[in-house]
Amino acid sequence: MVSREHKRVGLHEKLQLLRSITNSHALNDTSIIIDASKYIEELKQKVIRLNQEIACAQNIVLDNPLPMVTVETVGRGFLINVFSDRSYAGLLVSILEAFEELGLTLLEARASCTDTFRLEAVGGEDQAEIVDAQVVKQAVLQAIENCSENSEQE
Repeated sequence: MVSREHKRVGLHEKLQLLRSITNSHALNDTSIIIDASKYIEELKQKVIRLNQEIACAQNIVLDNPLPMVTVETVGRGFLINVFSDRSYAGLLVSILEAFEELGLTLLEARASCTDTFRLEAVGGEDQAEIVDAQVVKQAVLQAIENCSENSEQE
């Protein structure tokens, strides 16, 4: 008898735990189980919706991979980091020409142009007029856009 009573108490405790996890307000065991199955179905639907959102976001990124460009002001110069999932013919030259147009002298650079494109550069200002970091970033992004459009036309 003790064993049967022990099992019944254990089952009751587990049902109460299930009731609390699923935020059920049911009082009898059958209703708790029905609420739990509804809760599981809701979770399955959430998982499906989230997976669809992730797939959609990944498609957007794959269709239009945006380059990552950061520009930090360092003294009278800039630390510039560029990363793009794609490398285009002439991309490095295009970015260096943008630096030149802004009056920046390239002091140090490290570039990789194989399948992806990565550039880490330190540039200093030639001119007395101060160039804003945001202007440098926009010029680099414009150079990348121009280069990618030229590559797509060829």
